[in-house]
Amino acid sequence: MPALSRPARRHHLSAAVLLALGSPLAAFAQTSPATAAAGSPEARTLDRVSVTGSRIQRTDVEAALPVTIIQKAEIEAQGITSAEQLLQQLNIASSGPDSLAANSGVAPPGTRGNNGVSGANLRGQGADATLVLLNGRRVAAHGLAGQVVDLNSIPFAAIERVEVLRDGASAVYGTDAIGGVINFITRTNYQGITLTSGADVTQEGGGNIYHASLLGGWGDLDSDRWNVWAAVNAKKNKILRGNQRDFVNSFQPERGLSPDTRGTPFANIVSGTGSLIGGGLRDPASGLTKTTVNTLDLPGGAGCEAGGDMMGPYDDKIWASPGASFGCAWDYGRARTIQQPVDTVQGVGRATFRLGDSHEFYAELMGSKVTSKRQFEAQQITTSINASATQLDAYELNANTQATYDAVYNQLQGYFGNQANLVYGRPIAYRWRCEVCGPRQIETSTKAYRLLFGMTGTLGTWDYDVGLSRAQSKAESTTAGGYYFTPQLKAALKSGLLNPFLMPGQAQSQAGRDALAAADASGLQIYEGTSTTTTFDASFSGGLGFTLWGEDQVQAAVGVDLRREEYEFGGPAEWLAGNAYVFGVPGDAANYMSPKQRNVKAAFAEFNLPVLDSLELNLAVRHDRYDGFGGTTNPKYSLKWQPIDWLVFRGSYSTGFKVPDFAKLFRGITETQYTGLDLADPATCPRGQYNPDVAACSVQIRPDIITGGNPNLKPEEAEQRSIGFVLAPWDAFNLSVDWWEIERTNTIRSGFNLSTMTANYPLYASNFIRDASGTIIAIDQRFINTGGTLTRGIELDANLRGELAGGAWNVHLNGNYLDTFKTKTFDNLPYSDNLVGEYERYFNLPIKWKHTVSLGWARGDWAHTLTQVYRGGYKDWKPGGIVNGYTPPAWDPNVDAYTTYNYSLTWSGMENLKATFGIRNLLNTDPPFTVRYLDDGDGAGWEARVADPRGRSFNVLLEYRFR
Repeated sequence: MPALSRPARRHHLSAAVLLALGSPLAAFAQTSPATAAAGSPEARTLDRVSVTGSRIQRTDVEAALPVTIIQKAEIEAQGITSAEQLLQQLNIASSGPDSLAANSGVAPPGTRGNNGVSGANLRGQGADATLVLLNGRRVAAHGLAGQVVDLNSIPFAAIERVEVLRDGASAVYGTDAIGGVINFITRTNYQGITLTSGADVTQEGGGNIYHASLLGGWGDLDSDRWNVWAAVNAKKNKILRGNQRDFVNSFQPERGLSPDTRGTPFANIVSGTGSLIGGGLRDPASGLTKTTVNTLDLPGGAGCEAGGDMMGPYDDKIWASPGASFGCAWDYGRARTIQQPVDTVQGVGRATFRLGDSHEFYAELMGSKVTSKRQFEAQQITTSINASATQLDAYELNANTQATYDAVYNQLQGYFGNQANLVYGRPIAYRWRCEVCGPRQIETSTKAYRLLFGMTGTLGTWDYDVGLSRAQSKAESTTAGGYYFTPQLKAALKSGLLNPFLMPGQAQSQAGRDALAAADASGLQIYEGTSTTTTFDASFSGGLGFTLWGEDQVQAAVGVDLRREEYEFGGPAEWLAGNAYVFGVPGDAANYMSPKQRNVKAAFAEFNLPVLDSLELNLAVRHDRYDGFGGTTNPKYSLKWQPIDWLVFRGSYSTGFKVPDFAKLFRGITETQYTGLDLADPATCPRGQYNPDVAACSVQIRPDIITGGNPNLKPEEAEQRSIGFVLAPWDAFNLSVDWWEIERTNTIRSGFNLSTMTANYPLYASNFIRDASGTIIAIDQRFINTGGTLTRGIELDANLRGELAGGAWNVHLNGNYLDTFKTKTFDNLPYSDNLVGEYERYFNLPIKWKHTVSLGWARGDWAHTLTQVYRGGYKDWKPGGIVNGYTPPAWDPNVDAYTTYNYSLTWSGMENLKATFGIRNLLNTDPPFTVRYLDDGDGAGWEARVADPRGRSFNVLLEYRFR
């Protein structure tokens, strides 16, 4: 292509680079077909602007760092109505447990933030290591989550664009900016009134989404010297249950999937000292000891399926539990909510006043209320002999229970015969799914706001921006059904008023129902938390008055950031009694903390050095000083080399950090008894798998699990590297490719996976606490600084445009290749083998390849967009039996890739009206099968971190602007 003068060349490549840095939804900087039809503005006027990741305002927006810019028109064209949906489309966003579907399970103490929270998680670094900004400034972390910003609090209806910095930025913004930065940018100068309404309705029912917003603005900054606008948005996500989707089915044993629960509507009988079956009964056919027995599953019995909805046989081969071969299981994945119901109301407003020709004063207020009602399967009741105040009593022989007790005993005696462990008159220990108790429900209400006052303008040749803000998030969780006061529930069970051995069609007695109603504990506060941030910041940027060997002046930015962070967490004192107060509530009384606060003082500087006309260096450094931690200094070095008009090379190196949140530091110590029946001493029993027929594994243990905070924690540290290029040889085509690496050390870890601890006992021996006799009485899983992660990948983005049949078309490809994901649990250990493409049970799923391809075509008032979203396959998880060598008949060790197609049509043929119609998951593709099964997850048979359970849905968006 012909050589361009320096200014012209810079503006030409600016537009091309913006295209190359576009999102995986479509191209944004120039007018793509979909954008043109949707009324998007033409190519951006290259005034002095700030781009996320730099404090220096400049006219050449082709930054040395990769930034994805997503415009409002493209968001609307895809039918996206929330920040969470937007993140699900971004390939840089990790496949983590951060959505309303993936975090739908019961939250144990310490994971309170799952109640209705949607987090942003970039490059697999976690939602607490991804910085979320609103108009370039921080908002408060969620009141319960502690260090995670809830995307549901972002006023999405007023968003003008979203900028995603795909690089570390602690040198610019401070803590949390390890995975990247997401900056939601609202309008600044709006006039008129716009009404928007939409719906996203699923074909198969459940999980519908409805929303409406009103935006109004008055005054023009240029002519009136003032502008005021405000927006309000209401959104409702309806509930989606597992039994509303056929792919949620845990009873597929031939493929390696079977429920690992023994809490069934017709109860399982379990062993225990002093119970009816003592330490277990010996099977006369196999000679093996049976520690879990359901009379329905005995030879000649009615079968587990006869015992109630979603019951089936417990597969002892899959779970390597031969003692449970006569047990029944229950598909609680189908009973579970697989998308939480959430109601959201958001409001935001901004007033701007121009003072003279060079200064503007602005005030901004953002507020939101988010209400989620998480619903779980009915309570699983596990009883004990000689139960304590926090335990429930076994089924005793009395006048109320005589008939049922005798029937159970006679069936056991009929098959097992007279054995020493089978003693008539002893209480029956059991596990029961109390369907009459109803589904457990927890309602969380979160109120958030941010008030900001600021001044911006120029002083001489320098730009400045000064702001004072206060942001707060306050959340409260309450019981909303399915929970009962423990003393009353104990009494109903001990007396036999509630019968755990009823067949379908047999109702509980009226006395039992009355007793349950009297024990109802709905409407109780479980806990509440408040996170508050008060910030004063000031930044100044401009030229230093000299050049190096190039034509452009050296630029600089300096500033300060003074911040006070506050957090408190508490609730009713009654929860100190734990399960002795209300049975089974995930309360967290041991972690109550009085208000905590810390001050943060930071100073930063940035220099942009045009060494040559073709070479720029950018140097940034920031020093943060925290109360209690001391100081940390983090630099960033980046370069941009443009050897020819249509080619840019860029690279960067930086360090980053993430401070521990208040909860990790100061939450109390919690000791919770292990509820499983499958644990033995890993010092003598390989993998710690209880098996009464193996001498070294025949002693079952149920130690306390110790969790809690550690005030001696230090900040995590990180190093980030990237190198890439942007290629734009002609206007119709551009390509960008970036390689990146993030290494985190001194990572804050807790809750080590128990199966990992038992399988690698020598590494964790000090975490197993023993009494004087050597018996394990507790397992310590508290937070510590140790180990690290190493992650590498390649991101690419390409656009190709042209004309066809009187219209304009655009093809856009955005992909993310994850090359390396390694971890080490302790500092003195080497990194693990590469885990990319391997199943990760609890956190981010390291998928090797993800991409989005979109095809847009527009002509006149019509614009069409067809999008393919691809998520690669991976090695499946293996239950204990398969790990030990059992192979189910239809076992496949691989999970298939997940590919969906979305289509949207936009029409703008009527003045002031724009209509968008779309179909999400056009082919109604089910999630790929996986044997994933989590007690605290979202169900079974599918992966919520990859797939959308809603299936095919139809969305419509209407926008009318009153002139």
